[in-house]
Amino acid sequence: MPRVEEILRFVEELAPKNLAESWDNVGALVDCGNEVTSILVALDITEEVVVEAELQGCQVIVAHHPVIFTPLHSVKKTDVVYRMIKKNISGICAHTNLDAAEGGVNDILARVCGLTDVVAFAQMGRIGKLRTPITAQQLAEACKAKFGLPAKYVDAGKPITKLAVVGGAGAFIEEAVLAGADCLLTGEAKHHEAIDARARGLSLVAAGHFATEYPVVPYLADKLSKRFNGVRVLVSRRGRDPFSYTE
Repeated sequence: MPRVEEILRFVEELAPKNLAESWDNVGALVDCGNEVTSILVALDITEEVVVEAELQGCQVIVAHHPVIFTPLHSVKKTDVVYRMIKKNISGICAHTNLDAAEGGVNDILARVCGLTDVVAFAQMGRIGKLRTPITAQQLAEACKAKFGLPAKYVDAGKPITKLAVVGGAGAFIEEAVLAGADCLLTGEAKHHEAIDARARGLSLVAAGHFATEYPVVPYLADKLSKRFNGVRVLVSRRGRDPFSYTE
């Protein structure tokens, strides 16, 4: 059976560490050095996900968001990292490196949106053409249908033929405008970013942080399953959007 370092090497083949932003924290953030027979794949490493890994007999969790992001000054019994170490569960995280990687978060989001002639912009984002021009409202409605959640939008008043996508918190307004986008689809955007987008003639759709990044989870699970065919790979069923939504 492979050990944690072998799983890490493969994850970093998919999402090279040098693609990560300088402020990011990626890699084997909790390394118990264990032999791996089962892997759990999730977007976030939360207490619920760690309990799931424990119940499923998984020795490692592979996730998108870092389980340790800011420096730890202390560790308490209630901390997720404490529970992971106590239960001998390692955590491998690929964040902005997976956003930027070929075949990663934003390539998958571009595929979900049906974009053609896709190229990178702002390092991690993707921009491409829609087969049929649509309005910002129609795009927001399509996102609701795809992701099952309401989407907010800013309509700059022109048809969208060239769409920029950045999953998660990726309101790259200036970069999208310079890339020639008619609209930016991202996970979340602030009030003033919405005002700026409209002023710049850029439509904006915010379809949810979790929703726009989650499609990478089954992708990672599939890649891991094919590479380590003697290892059981599970997609987390307890990793959920932290928000609840009204109809």
